[in-house]
Amino acid sequence: MLCTLPSVNYAQRFAAIGDYGYAGQPEKDVADMVKAWEPDFIITLGDNNYNLGDSTTIDQNIGQYYHKYIYKYRGRYGPSASSNRFFPSLGNHDYYTRNGEPYRDYFTLPGNGRYYDFVRGDIHFFALDSDPAEPDGVDVKSVQAQWLRTKLAASTARWKVVYLHHAPYSSGAHGNTEELQWPFREWGASVVLAGHDHHYERLMADGLPYFVNGLGGRSIYRVQPQPIPESRTTFNGDYGAMLINANPDSLALQFYTRKHVLIDTYVLHRPLSTTPKLYPVGPNPFQEEAMIEFSVPTQMAVQLRILNTLGQEVAALHQGTVKVGWHRFTWQRNSLPAGIYYVQLVGNGFSQVMRVVAL
Repeated sequence: MLCTLPSVNYAQRFAAIGDYGYAGQPEKDVADMVKAWEPDFIITLGDNNYNLGDSTTIDQNIGQYYHKYIYKYRGRYGPSASSNRFFPSLGNHDYYTRNGEPYRDYFTLPGNGRYYDFVRGDIHFFALDSDPAEPDGVDVKSVQAQWLRTKLAASTARWKVVYLHHAPYSSGAHGNTEELQWPFREWGASVVLAGHDHHYERLMADGLPYFVNGLGGRSIYRVQPQPIPESRTTFNGDYGAMLINANPDSLALQFYTRKHVLIDTYVLHRPLSTTPKLYPVGPNPFQEEAMIEFSVPTQMAVQLRILNTLGQEVAALHQGTVKVGWHRFTWQRNSLPAGIYYVQLVGNGFSQVMRVVAL
């Protein structure tokens, strides 16, 4: 019998910082807190390099605090990351020098470097360029918007996180950016994160959660005395950042001040199937290992096993009682030959099978 190992802590833990790129004590405090979280990676919500986005200030404003997350880092503050763990988005201050050329030279990013997507575990990220100078446009009919719509529709990720600089909805000094009020929920987004206004805010528009997170280190703005109707909570009492944890069944978003004070928590829950469900295996085809996930609506006894094309069991992943919710296991291929296999989930009165290919 082949040995298989359950995956009990499979999750993504990342930080989101906005309007942070201004060397000084506030940025240092936020950066120290973020690094203490030991996130898998960091995303930014724009304005990475104050005040003019110039090449003479970019390393001092960014690399000084975050170089160990930046791939192909060539600055003077320390070693580079061996793989990219820093995924910024462009802000208006980044554009003030040669339409963001120092930013594009400094970072090594996917796609065209202005807007791009990437996948980490359960999450598909979509970084947008919300600046009016974006060559592919920023309104809902633009080339960029249609790129996002197509990418969201094609994504099979559990969570789809869209992030950009200018906030579609905000009760801050800048207010709403109506041109960017795209139908994100209709297109398939799970949440939208933005900056530009230097406060923290959680909003709900058309059934979709939006966040403004612009307290990364530059300055703090006022909030309108009467928040907009979409607003649920606001804060501008100190600098801070967001810590986000993704699991198979939930996406938890929290905002902390630089003094490690928790200000707000919001949790998105994935709907649980009303019947036992075996989900598609990933990756498929696979080489060394594959992730297998299933959910059950109540506590019950199940078997999760691997069969060959003759119907013979070649691996047992689980046998026994499981609790209500999602369960995930890693199937190590070990010495199994290449070929077609079947993952089978069996319980009282049901049996489900998924085909998987080992290369």
